[in-house]
Amino acid sequence: MTDLPGYWDPMTSIPPDYFNFTPNDGSKWAEKHWLNVPGPIYTGQTDTCWTGRHYAPRHVLYGGEYYNEFVYRQPKSPAEVECLLNAANDDPYDGYAFDGDSRWTPATVRAWWSDRNKVEQHLAGLLAEWTEEGVDAQYTEAAVGVRDFLAYLATDLENDLRAYLFRLENGRYPDADDQLPTL
Repeated sequence: MTDLPGYWDPMTSIPPDYFNFTPNDGSKWAEKHWLNVPGPIYTGQTDTCWTGRHYAPRHVLYGGEYYNEFVYRQPKSPAEVECLLNAANDDPYDGYAFDGDSRWTPATVRAWWSDRNKVEQHLAGLLAEWTEEGVDAQYTEAAVGVRDFLAYLATDLENDLRAYLFRLENGRYPDADDQLPTL
């Protein structure tokens, strides 16, 4: 969000007719992957074919017992939204959701952030597994995403979540002069 003037709402880049194909009934939220970073786009139950990173390598990772896809970085440009839409369109379970703005609350965003040590521990375990000698190239590539997510957790994610909190509390993303809330 911080690479554009002020902050930007990624939902403005999703074609309106796209929502004719994605239910907004809460079913995906009920099965939301716990590693999804708070924001408008998240995953529920997805396939385990590891295709999401092919389309959105700076946004999608695999984790959990069955390595389902999850969104670890919200898009910051129309091109990045397109990458996530392509990942969503390739998921045969239709597990991507775009109703996070109506599901996340300031309290749940803060709770996710306060549990980031659990996220880091899980990612460290995946990194160790995926960088063992002799692992498949697919795991090696996914380890690149784990490193990126860990770096994001340590740097820009806090400010991005603060901007998202502002969005949830004020109904708009902040301008450059707005003060961001604390996590």
